[in-house]
Amino acid sequence: MSVPTPSLTPDQQKAQAARNAVEYIQDGQILGLGTGSTVHHFLTALGQRVQDGLRVRGVPTSQATATYATQLGIPLLDSNEPWDIDVAIDGADQVDPKLNLIKGGGGALLREKIVARAARKFIVIVDEAKQRPYLGLPFPLPVEILSFGWRTTQRHLEKMGWLAPRREQAGQPFVTDNGHYIVDVHIPDIVDPAALEITLLQLPGVVECGLFVQMASLVITASNEGIRLSQSSK
Repeated sequence: MSVPTPSLTPDQQKAQAARNAVEYIQDGQILGLGTGSTVHHFLTALGQRVQDGLRVRGVPTSQATATYATQLGIPLLDSNEPWDIDVAIDGADQVDPKLNLIKGGGGALLREKIVARAARKFIVIVDEAKQRPYLGLPFPLPVEILSFGWRTTQRHLEKMGWLAPRREQAGQPFVTDNGHYIVDVHIPDIVDPAALEITLLQLPGVVECGLFVQMASLVITASNEGIRLSQSSK
C-alpha cells in the first residue's frame, strides 16, 4: 500500500519555489531583490550560496530586504549607482494565465516595479494559491498614492465604482519606504490589466499601481505535485 505524499503548506511551497529560483543565479550577476515572505526564503537560500563562494551583488526593493540581505552577507549596490541588473527575483500576490501580476501586498510595489523593469530577466516565485484565472478580488489591487491630497485621490478611485480604503498598520496609516500611502482598491475580475494600469496612472496623486503587465520572464510555481515553470512568450 502506497503512503500518500504529505501536503505542503503554502509557506513550504514558497520555500520550494525559492530554492528552485536560486538555481538560475550565476556567479558575478547583479540581482534585483524583491520584498515579502517568498523572497525571504529566496534570500536565505541565496545567502547560503554566497557563503559557499557565489559572487553576486543585489539591489534591494525595501529596507526590510536590505536589512536581511546584509545579515546574510549578500553585498548590495547603493541606490545612487547606475544599475545593470541581470535578474530580478520577486514574489507575487496573484498571477493570471498570461503571467500578468498583482503585487504590492508588502507595500514595496513602486521600487519592485522600478527594479523589475531594469532587469534583463524577471523571475517570479509563487505558491499554487497565487494562480488565478483573472486578477482581482478576493485580493485588492494596491495603489501607491501621495499623502498630499490623498482623500481626493481616493475619491477619484471610488467614483470609478470601487472601494479604496487606505491601508493601515496598528491603527496608523501604512507609509511606504518612499513616504507614500497605499489604498487597496477592491476591483472584481480585471479582464484587461494593461488598460486598467493606464487608467490608474493617469489619475493625479497616483504614484504607481500593483499591476505588473507582461513583465515576468518566468514564473516558478510550487505545489504538492512539484515545480511548474511558466515562460513568457514575449
